[in-house]
Amino acid sequence: MVGSLFMTISSLDQLQALVGQPAGSSEWVTVGQDDICRFGALTGDEQWIHVDTNRASTESPWGTTVAHGFLTLSLLSRLAFDVIRLEAGQSSVVNYGLNKVRFPAPVRAGSRVRGHFVLLACGPVPGGLELVWKVTVDAENEPKPVCVAEWIWRVLAGTHTRGG
Repeated sequence: MVGSLFMTISSLDQLQALVGQPAGSSEWVTVGQDDICRFGALTGDEQWIHVDTNRASTESPWGTTVAHGFLTLSLLSRLAFDVIRLEAGQSSVVNYGLNKVRFPAPVRAGSRVRGHFVLLACGPVPGGLELVWKVTVDAENEPKPVCVAEWIWRVLAGTHTRGG
């Protein structure tokens, strides 16, 4: 552990010992209305429940606008960078996908969220390792998590060059 914020992992043995154990929790990140509006404009999802603060204040069941589920999901990388640093000779770590994703509660505009990471599995794949993380994202003062996901990383070993 470096400081109190993130864990530096420098060996396969260290990764394997982490399976089933909490890796840590990220810093809080504020999801503001500007973030929500920019995400809506970028993705074309400008549904009123996300971007119309006046209408949401009177018609939304949450009394305010809420972040898109995919905006919450897109924050996983930022939250992970607060918690985990892999330095085991890999050339890169890539997002391989997700097994499961749920959004049990909304992220209200202006909420602070943080991620909690547990390594579920670590195993070899051609060219490197596959890591499966359980990520639980909670929002401050929200009793239920706002996102629960199984996130797969591929850790590519050695140095890779482009073929041509």
